[in-house]
Amino acid sequence: MKIVLCCVAGLSTTMMMDSMKDVLKKSKKLDEEDFELMAIPVEQLPMQIDDTDVVLLGPQISYKKDFVENITKPKHVPFVVIDRETYGSMDGATVLKEAFIAKRKSELQK
Repeated sequence: MKIVLCCVAGLSTTMMMDSMKDVLKKSKKLDEEDFELMAIPVEQLPMQIDDTDVVLLGPQISYKKDFVENITKPKHVPFVVIDRETYGSMDGATVLKEAFIAKRKSELQK
């Protein structure tokens, strides 16, 4: 599962990505080898959208929702704006759950 995290420069999302990777490493049910996580500046999303399963948007750039939707919608890729509290606490487990839910909802709508 390819998950792309987007923010202004990819720096704070790198910290979130590391938290998510830590959750995957410790998980007894999930295999970290089944996941590709990327943290990028939102402007790079058009170049990274292919083969992406879910896009996660940092709350500090929620104003870029329309830009992200214009890229993800034609490719049928779900995206989620991460909640401020979840992002602030770097809660990788909750963010992974949100990504799974978004992907599942998207699959059910097809």
